[in-house]
This record gives sequence, C-alpha cells and structure tokens, in this order.
Amino acid sequence: MVAFVLGDRSEKTCRRLFRRIPAGYRHCASYSDFWVAYAKVFQTGRHQSVDKRSGQTAHVERWNCTLRQRLSRYVRRSLAFSKVDRNHHLFTENFIVHYNLELINI
Repeated sequence: MVAFVLGDRSEKTCRRLFRRIPAGYRHCASYSDFWVAYAKVFQTGRHQSVDKRSGQTAHVERWNCTLRQRLSRYVRRSLAFSKVDRNHHLFTENFIVHYNLELINI
C-alpha cells in the first residue's frame, strides 16, 4: 500500500488521496470501480474504471475485508467503534505498518 485517506466518497477526498500517492507511482496504471470522483481526479490514460468481474480490483477488495476483520473499529455496531477521525487514521497507519512487517517475516 502506497497511500490511504479516510473520508467520504467525494471528489475532495479523492484529491487528498491522489496528493498522498508518491510521485513515482502516479504514472502507473490504476483500476477502480465506477466511483465518479476517480474519473475527475486520475489521468484518463492511466486510470481505468472496471467492474468486479474483471479481477483488477480483487486485491483492494481483499484488503478492505482484511482491514474490517482485524480492526473492529471499522464495524459501526462494534463496541470498539470510534467517532474520532484522528483515531481511525492512527490505528489504520499502525495496522498497515504491522501488516507489512508480517509480510516481510513470511
């Protein structure tokens, strides 16, 4: 994972995500669902909107499931659910670091 942002599905949030992507990765091909904001923010020649049957978004969908399973704070009905965005950001960042360290040790 090279970047993440917490927020709604607005164009503003998508622009924040794009700014967080390291410059060396911005020229790479990218795929997403048909979220309208992606078409407005990402370069047309490098970005493609695809449906789930294409398999291009499978890795991201799997990551989202892993994140929800391991961090109960992303499930609204959980007792661990936090309403503070800063807490979500810190726990997500911490989880990514530990998740990546696990992969190194495999």
